[in-house]
This record gives sequence, C-alpha cells and structure tokens, in this order.
Amino acid sequence: MSAMTASDSTDTAHGARFPWRGRLLRKGPGPASTGNVANIITVVRILMAPLFFVLLLADAGHDGPLRIWAAVVFVVAIVTDSADGIIARRQNLVTDFGKLVDPIADKVLIGGALVALSVLHELPWYVTVLIMVREIGITVFRFAVLSDRVIPASRGGKIKTVLQAVALTAALFPWWNLVGDWAHWVNGILMTAAFLATILSGADYLWQAWKHNRTTS
Repeated sequence: MSAMTASDSTDTAHGARFPWRGRLLRKGPGPASTGNVANIITVVRILMAPLFFVLLLADAGHDGPLRIWAAVVFVVAIVTDSADGIIARRQNLVTDFGKLVDPIADKVLIGGALVALSVLHELPWYVTVLIMVREIGITVFRFAVLSDRVIPASRGGKIKTVLQAVALTAALFPWWNLVGDWAHWVNGILMTAAFLATILSGADYLWQAWKHNRTTS
C-alpha cells in the first residue's frame, strides 16, 4: 500500500474542515462536497416523502387523481434511491453525510407508505409495525457497530428492498379499478412476500452478527 502523499493529506484535512467545499459531480481527486449531486438527490427524496403522504391521505381512499399522483411521487422517489447510489459510487462522491442520510431517506419513504396504507385501513397495522421495527432496529444496529465494521446490504436485504418497492407500488396505484378485484389478491401476495423477506432478512442480519461476535470473542 502506498503512503499518503502530502497532497492527499491536505485534501483530506481540507474536506474535514470545509465539508461543503469540494467536488459536486465530477470524478477526480480531492474531497467530495457534502452538497454533491448524490446527496442532493437523497435530500430531495426525503422532501418527497411528506408530499406523497399528504396526497395519499387527502385522497382518503377514493382512488382519485390525488392517489395516482401520490403513487407517481412514490415511484419517482424510489427510482432516486438507485440513482443517488449509482452516482455516488461512479463519481466517487460517497460522504459520511450520504452514508447517514441515505438509509434514513429510505425508511422515511417506505415507512410513510406503510403508515398511510394502514391509516386508510388497506394494510393491517401489525404488518406496518413489524416491518418498521425491523427496519429501524437493523439500521440502528448497523450504525452502532460502524466503528468496528461496516455491515453491507445482504442479498436478502436487497431482495427485501425490491419486494417492498414492488408491493407498495402495486398497492398504491388503483389498478383494481381497471382489472377487477383479483388485483387485491395479487397485492396481498406481493405484500406477504415483502413482509416475509423483511422479517427473514432481519433475522439473517442478527444471525450473522451473532456468528461474528462468537468468532471474535
């Protein structure tokens, strides 16, 4: 491993003192700004969550234009979840701020969708509560051990995220008005799959953590 050059050391120290200065989009040497494009997209996703929540509740279960707009906002926000990560990795724009805020943005969006559907009596509260306990619990756990090791997203965790996005998208768009009540059966199957994947992936994180602690103790 090559030693850190004086220039690298200066860039690192400069980035620590002035986190808002640095690269915004271009890829290259030097620190990335906290206000880089990837982080801006993440913050926008957080701001979209309350807009989605208000639109869906304002529709009040009438399956009107407000619900469709709420679903569109949700889908756009979900897409930005992949976009900010891709930009951050490709352009070397990963920052401590992004590592902290990105999972929070995901939980706010997914949690808002689950709570809104439960408020509208379209999703049992126990499903929402169990999923949120798992999501918040694992996120807190990952931050708690961050100084010791980084726990990457597992394959099960990635599958869980995709299933949650698909299930919630299907539950939000009132497509049953076009194809009939059998759409509710499909939604139920998708939500059940997302629920099981969420619980099982959470259990897997805890199992892997227990094995790690056992081997290192």
